[in-house]
Amino acid sequence: MHVKGAPERATLEGSVAGVPLRFFPYADGQAAMVGIDLETKAGSHPWRIAAIEPGVAPPQTARGTIRILGREFFVQRLTLPQHMVDLDPETERRAVDESARLRTLYRTVTVERLWRGRFTRPVGGQEQGTGFGARRIINGKPRMPHAGIDYAAPRGTPVVASNAGRVALVADYFFPGRLLVLDHGLGLYTLYFHLDTVSVAEGEVVDRGQPIGTVGATGRATGPHLHFGAQLGSARFDPAALLELDLKD
Repeated sequence: MHVKGAPERATLEGSVAGVPLRFFPYADGQAAMVGIDLETKAGSHPWRIAAIEPGVAPPQTARGTIRILGREFFVQRLTLPQHMVDLDPETERRAVDESARLRTLYRTVTVERLWRGRFTRPVGGQEQGTGFGARRIINGKPRMPHAGIDYAAPRGTPVVASNAGRVALVADYFFPGRLLVLDHGLGLYTLYFHLDTVSVAEGEVVDRGQPIGTVGATGRATGPHLHFGAQLGSARFDPAALLELDLKD
């Protein structure tokens, strides 16, 4: 969302579909990224923007609605070793705890924007990532929808940072395997799962296109590939949309 014409000293705040917006200076105005979660219901949703100026009350406001269109997701049927699907109690507790840690991380907002310019694909090649939103049936049982896109690539293929950011997490988790999460600021994160190796450390600042690891098949994976995800707060949105944004700075 790009807003022009707001008073120079004004602070913008607002929301879309109840999700707060975080604005930053951009192209003769202010802009905010909007993330729509993959399970958001189709239909009309409200938006609101307020321009708050020091010493001026009440704030200038604008309101309206956006229409979110439905999207059909394909059903993906997978067969995995039974121990990766029907977890023993200890492994299930581990997986639940790891998911909770990730959710907590995604709610953590760095107040500055760390990224600049367009986002780049994290692996070489021309093939589009696949699988976002897929309703997965694993060994005959429905599971959570697939919240990222997969790039098939040989083990050891370099993985690069999609944009500048700070390494927020490096870990080995049960489902994602060896993983890395980049914090790009203002609540935006990109996720890199099933890695074979990681070449950066938590807290390290990386540039767009910088090597951060290699493709692997760790965690619950049927073969070597990169799972690439994007989060804006709690919204799991299609990272392909992030790569398609025509960003100026």
